[in-house]
Amino acid sequence: MNTEVFAARHIGITERDLPHMLETIGVESMEQLIYETIPDDIKLKKPLDLPEGISEHEFLSHLNSLAKKNKVFKTYIGLGYHESLTPSVIKRNILENPGWYTAYTPYQAEIAQGRLEALLNFQTMVADLTGMEIANASLLDESTAAAEAMNMLFELRNRQQKKSGAVKFFVSEEILPQTLSLLETRAIPLGIELVIGDHEKFDFSEEFYGALLQYPGKHGQVNDYASFVEKAKENEIKVAVAADILSLVLLTPPGEWGVDAVVGTTQRFGIPLGYGGPHAAFFATKEEYKRSIPGRIIGITKDTDGNPALRMALQTREQHIKRDKATSNICTAQVLLAVMAGMYAVYHGPEGLKYIANKVHNNTKKLVSVLEAHGFEQMNSAYFDTVEVKVKNSSKLKQVAESKGINLHYIDENTVSISLNEAVSNTDVETLISCFLESHDLDEKQLSDAQLDEAIPTNLQRQAPFMEHEVFNSYHSETELMRYIKKLERKDLALNQSMISLGSCTMKLNAASEMLPLSWGEWGNIHPFVPLNQAEGYQEVLKSLEEQLNVITGFSATSLQPNSGAQGEYAGLMVIRAYHESRGEGHRNICLIPASAHGTNPASAVMAGMKVVVTKTDEKGNIDLNDLEEKVNQHAENLAALMVTYPSTHGVFESSIKQITKLIHDNGGQVYMDGANMNAQVGLTNPATIGADVCHLNLHKTFAIPHGGGGPGVGPICVAEQLKPFLPTNPVIPTGGESAITAISSAPWGSSLVCLISYGYIKMLGSEGLTNATKAAILNANYIKDRLKGKFDVLYAGERGRAAHEMIIDCRPFKANGIEVTDIAKRLIDYGFHAPTVSFPVAGTLMIEPTESESRSELDRFCNALLSIRTEIDEATSDETDNVLKNAPHTLAMVTSDSWEHPYSREKAAFPLPYIAENKFWPSIRRTDEAFGDRNLMCTCAPIEDYIEA
Repeated sequence: MNTEVFAARHIGITERDLPHMLETIGVESMEQLIYETIPDDIKLKKPLDLPEGISEHEFLSHLNSLAKKNKVFKTYIGLGYHESLTPSVIKRNILENPGWYTAYTPYQAEIAQGRLEALLNFQTMVADLTGMEIANASLLDESTAAAEAMNMLFELRNRQQKKSGAVKFFVSEEILPQTLSLLETRAIPLGIELVIGDHEKFDFSEEFYGALLQYPGKHGQVNDYASFVEKAKENEIKVAVAADILSLVLLTPPGEWGVDAVVGTTQRFGIPLGYGGPHAAFFATKEEYKRSIPGRIIGITKDTDGNPALRMALQTREQHIKRDKATSNICTAQVLLAVMAGMYAVYHGPEGLKYIANKVHNNTKKLVSVLEAHGFEQMNSAYFDTVEVKVKNSSKLKQVAESKGINLHYIDENTVSISLNEAVSNTDVETLISCFLESHDLDEKQLSDAQLDEAIPTNLQRQAPFMEHEVFNSYHSETELMRYIKKLERKDLALNQSMISLGSCTMKLNAASEMLPLSWGEWGNIHPFVPLNQAEGYQEVLKSLEEQLNVITGFSATSLQPNSGAQGEYAGLMVIRAYHESRGEGHRNICLIPASAHGTNPASAVMAGMKVVVTKTDEKGNIDLNDLEEKVNQHAENLAALMVTYPSTHGVFESSIKQITKLIHDNGGQVYMDGANMNAQVGLTNPATIGADVCHLNLHKTFAIPHGGGGPGVGPICVAEQLKPFLPTNPVIPTGGESAITAISSAPWGSSLVCLISYGYIKMLGSEGLTNATKAAILNANYIKDRLKGKFDVLYAGERGRAAHEMIIDCRPFKANGIEVTDIAKRLIDYGFHAPTVSFPVAGTLMIEPTESESRSELDRFCNALLSIRTEIDEATSDETDNVLKNAPHTLAMVTSDSWEHPYSREKAAFPLPYIAENKFWPSIRRTDEAFGDRNLMCTCAPIEDYIEA
C-alpha cells in the first residue's frame, strides 16, 4: 500500500473488496458497472484536466506556504466584521472535533439532543440580547438575514397595504454597504421599491410597508430610534433593525422600542473572520410571527415517556411541504458556528460579556479622548466601538498605518472610521494613535488620566438583565465547559460513530488534513475587505478552486459567493434572469420544475421573480417527456429556465437528458442543474456535457466541507460562457462579471475559510482520485441495492437496472404490518445508525446514499441492520403496537428500568445484532412528540415546569 496516496485514505473500498462486491452486483468489472449506469452519450471522452493528486503532507506544506502570503494586519475596518478571540476550549472541543463538525442536520431529534441544546442556548442568547420574544437557530450572514427580514415584513403586510400596493421599503443610509447591495438583489424580482435616506427625515407615508435601521450605524453612530419606531407603528409600518450583538450588552435592546425584527451576525462571539465566513447570523422577532420566520427554530417538547426533549419546530422541512409557497428558500442554518457563538456566551456568561463589551468601549473612548486632545474631530455624538474621524489627508494616514501593519476604513480623503474589538490591547491603541500623529506631523502630548467622557447617552444604556438562565452562569472554568461540551457531544450521532447514509446529502469523509488549516491564524484572521495584496494566499486558493470547479463542471466561470445550496440556486436563477434582460427578453419568467425536485427549487424560483410550472415524472421516476414538451410549447414565449437535478432526485441517470436540455434551448430557455447529486458525475460526466447552462455545487456535499450539524454550507455557481458576465459582485471589493448582478451574500467570496477544504480535497485526490471516488460511490450504492434485493423494493433504477450514487427503497408495503417508514428510521438508531433520508422525494420511502468513503464492512453492517429490521417487520402485526419497531428508539433508562412489560426481550431492544455490543450508541431520549411541541411552542431556555404538562 502506498501510504502517500490520499485516495486510499478517502475511498473506503479496497482492491480486495472489489471481487465480492462486483459479484454481488452481477458485473465483471467496475468499467461494466459504469457502462450500465451512465448513458454513453454523456460520458466524458478524456480524463479531467487536473494535476495528479498530492499527499497529505505535501498539501499541508503547500497550504502553509500560501498562508505566509497572507498579511495578518491589525484590522479596524469594521463594517460588520471584527477580530474576535475564539476560546481555546471551544476551538479544540468543537471546531476541531469531528463529533461536532461531521454531524448532520438534526432531523432525527432523538440522536441530536446535544447540538439541539447548544442551538437552544444560541436562540436564548439572541432573544435576551435583542429584547425579542423568539429567535431562530441562525441564518447565513447579516446581509442575508436583513433581506429575509425585508421579505418577511413584505409578506406580513396587512390587507389594506396589499390592496393599495404598498411596496416601498425604507432603508437607513446608515446601513452596511454589503447589506444594501443584497437588499437590492432581493427587492427587484419581488417588486419591492427600496428608498434609502435619513431616518430623521422619513415621511411615514402609506406607500411604505416597512423600514430597516442599522444600530449602531455603519460608521459607529448610535441613534435613538424609539420615536421613529413609535411613529412607524402609528402608521402601521413594520420595522427591522440590523444590530451589532456585542453592542447590545451595553445598549438598549431594539425589542424595547417595539420593533418587529432584529437581525445581525454573531461573528464577534468567538468566530474567526475567515476572509468573510462562515459566520452565524441571527434573526429575532415577535412570537406572533413565529410561522413566518425563515430558516429553522429549535423548540422544546416531550418524548414518549413525558421527559423534556428538543427538536426542530414548525418548519422542519417547510420547503418540501410548501414548495413555491414557502416562507423562504433558506432551509439551512450555520449550526457549527451558532454552536460556537452560543458556547462563547455560555463560557463568558453575562458578566464576562459585560467585561468584554466595556473593554472594547473604554478603549474606544480612550482613543477618542487622545485624538481630540491632539485636535482631531470625532463626528459621532454617541458611539460604542466605532468612530468617524476627520483627518487632513487619509492617503498619508493610510501609508503610515499600513507601514505599521494596520488597516482602517478610509471613507474619503478627509474621513476615516475606526472599529475596535476584543483583541485590541492598550499597546494596540497607542500604536493606532501614533499613526494619526505621525501622518499629521504632531507630537505626542502628555495627558492626564482624566475621566473619559460618557459616549452612550443614559437613555440608550441597557438596563434590562440578560442571560439569567443557569446554563449561562455555570460553565466559566475550562474544566466545566469542556465537560459540558462533552456531555452534549455524547447525545449526538455523527460520522465518527457510524455511516450516515442520507440520500442527496453525501455525508462523506471530511479529512483531518483538509480541516486542520481552518485553525491557522493566517487564514482565520483576515478581514474580507482588506486590500487584495494582503490576501494573496487566499486569492491564489480561491482562484485555483474556481478553475478546478470550471474543469469539473465543463463550464467557463465560477462564483464562490453563494454561502449555501439554496443561495446557489437563487444566484443561478438571478444570473439567468439578468441574461434574458440583457437580450431584451425580460418577459421570460416561466421556470419549469419537475415534481420530484428539491423543495428549495420552487422557493428559489419564486424569490427570483419567476412563476413555477410543475412538470410530471413518469412511472420510472424520470421527467415525463410528453408533459414537458407540452408545457414548453405552452410557455415558449415566456420560458426562462428549467431546473433539473442530475442524476435525478430518484437516483437515476436519465438517458433523455440531452433531449430535454435541447428542447429548452430551442425554445429560448436556459437550463439550471441542481448540483446536489454531483457526487455521481465528477470525472465521468458533467453539467456542460448534458447541456446545462448553470449549476450550483454543494461544497458541503460533493467537495467534502462538513455539514457541521446543519451548516456551514457553500453553494458556488458555475456558468457557461454566455452567463459569465452576470456573476455577482460586492460593493466593497468588486467581484464577478462586467455586467454583474448585485450581491448574493455579505462577503465577496462568501464563506472563504471553508473553501480551503474543497481546495484540498481536489488537490489531494487529483484527476484520477476524483474519478475513482465517483466510481466508488456508484459501486457502493449498487452493492447496497443488491444486498437488499428481495427484502426491500427499490423504486427506481436506470434502463439497465442500475442505481446512480443513491437509491430509494419503498417502505409503504409495510403498512400492512402496522409499520411506517418513521418506525424504521427510529429503529435504525438502536442499531447505531442515522436514518437515510425519510419520505423524500417519495412519501413512505428511504433514500440511501452510502458515498465513496465507507468500507465494505460498514456497508455490510448497515445492510445487516436493515435486513434484521426487515425480519422484525415480518414479526409485527397491525393490531399489536407494542413491538420493537413502534417503541424504538430504546434508551438506556428504558432498558435498565426495574419494569419491563414488553413482549420482546431487553436484549432484542438494545442489542439486536452482535456487533452492537462493542460500540453501542444510546439515544438520550425516546421518540419526540412533534405535535405537542408545535402546540406549546417554546424556543428559549426556561424552567421545565413552564412547558411540560403535569
